[in-house]
Amino acid sequence: MWRREAAAERSTRVDIETIATAFSQHDFAVAYPHISGDVRWNIVGASEAHGKDALVAACEGTLAALIATTTTFTSFRALRAGNTVVIESVADYTEPDGSVATVASCDIYDFDTDNTVAAITSYTVEVGPA
Repeated sequence: MWRREAAAERSTRVDIETIATAFSQHDFAVAYPHISGDVRWNIVGASEAHGKDALVAACEGTLAALIATTTTFTSFRALRAGNTVVIESVADYTEPDGSVATVASCDIYDFDTDNTVAAITSYTVEVGPA
């Protein structure tokens, strides 16, 4: 019996890590179907979004701001504990004029028991070149 439960746990792990990874890599459309209607997204020191509509609006704004920007992840890792996934990353954002901003991020995702994202806490800081 526990083997079946262990296999289900491994399957769940892949699913929630995939959702969190997509969101952290700005592939928001992959994550949208898995966002709770009453999600809370706290970008520490910057802004908060309450509810799925507010989160989607913030994400779409981010995508619009990055439309001409090339994003290259130089470091990316996902860690999982229970229904929480932590993504730590460093990315270079290259503007059309060649200027580069390097940003270190840590996103903490809390999932409901149905594998929907209930809360996200994001920490971001611009750092020197990688």
